Amino acid sequence: MPEPLDARERRELCDLLEELGPDAPTLCEGWATVDLAAHLVVRERDPRSAPGIIFGGRFEPMLDRLMQRAAAGGYAPLVERVRNGPPLGPFAVPGLRTLLNLNEYVVHHEDVRRANGLAPRTDRDDLQDQLWRLLRRGARLMLRKVKHVPVRLARPDGREIRVGPEPEVMLAGEPVELLLFLQGRKDAAQVELTGPPEATAALRAADLGI
Repeated sequence: MPEPLDARERRELCDLLEELGPDAPTLCEGWATVDLAAHLVVRERDPRSAPGIIFGGRFEPMLDRLMQRAAAGGYAPLVERVRNGPPLGPFAVPGLRTLLNLNEYVVHHEDVRRANGLAPRTDRDDLQDQLWRLLRRGARLMLRKVKHVPVRLARPDGREIRVGPEPEVMLAGEPVELLLFLQGRKDAAQVELTGPPEATAALRAADLGI
């Protein structure tokens, strides 16, 4: 039976975290690799982290404390906790775990890869196809703060996802790149953005993500 894609992304991210060590940069502003690993641990293992992750703002100090506590035990055990996967709960339920974890682990894997000079992966057709299916479900949510700018997502093979009527802006690229853009990694995403200047500028300036 093939390895689930979210498990593969988790494993490969952990391999990279071990290779780079705790102080390597990431695309997450203010976070090194140790911070990203701590985020993944508390996300799956401590429900108290949820408000800080989802809403930020006044809930962020609690999230920061939980992450600091998780990291206090040392980097190697921290990465091993990420590698071992979530405890029993929604993050471990087959099917549901893909919805909850695949986008998360792909984005954070690329956060580490690209901040450390690694090129986009070109040997992941199965991952691209699965992410495309998730984008069909989730693109509208990730674009919800883009007001009055209909968007069309386009793959190189011609497949498209339309968000809103009569799309003005086309965002084109492989699904991994589209996901990175829609999760706020706009400068790192290798995409082509075309349309009226005002509309494309609004999309670039928008607060994207879930």
